[in-house]
Amino acid sequence: MRAALWLVGLFAVAVALALFAGDNEGTVTVFWPPHRIDLSANLALLLLGLAFTLLYLALRAFGALLELPRQARRWRTQQRERATHALLIDATAQHTAGRYLRARKAAEAALAREQALAESGESPPHAGGLRVLSHLTVAESAHALQDQATRDQHLDLALAAASAGGAAPELREGVLLRAARWALNDRDPAGALARLE
Repeated sequence: MRAALWLVGLFAVAVALALFAGDNEGTVTVFWPPHRIDLSANLALLLLGLAFTLLYLALRAFGALLELPRQARRWRTQQRERATHALLIDATAQHTAGRYLRARKAAEAALAREQALAESGESPPHAGGLRVLSHLTVAESAHALQDQATRDQHLDLALAAASAGGAAPELREGVLLRAARWALNDRDPAGALARLE
């Protein structure tokens, strides 16, 4: 239906142009000393339309050319973000599979990439949550490997990142619940209660 309407509209425009151009005997005279150029009104309108189209296309091309560096920078940033997300997904998959050293390395690599993005001023809007989840994955892996010093260090970093803003409040609650569970595993009920408070 839409194609038929376009076709009817195209025929209507063609008929209108034929009627207008067929009976138009006007002329346009351009004086360019010492020359004089006489053009038919139809040719003058056609040349004006062509000049407008060429100017419009040239301005669009120039605008696209000026836009290229910004688009390239945005594309590179998106690629870095995707690589960071891929590392965090890999860390989660490795942790789920019980490969705790690989999970820790992948999560630390995700943290390094996120830090590089933040230093370059191209930090994604969800960088806080990404940072908290990466620190939590490192802490989880360290807990599974019974490396309490690394676990506590990354737990504190995850809590600091969750409190700094940019992360959902549920993440802070999740980190605190995980810390309470670890305290119970370490047979420290007072520490678990302190985390729950």
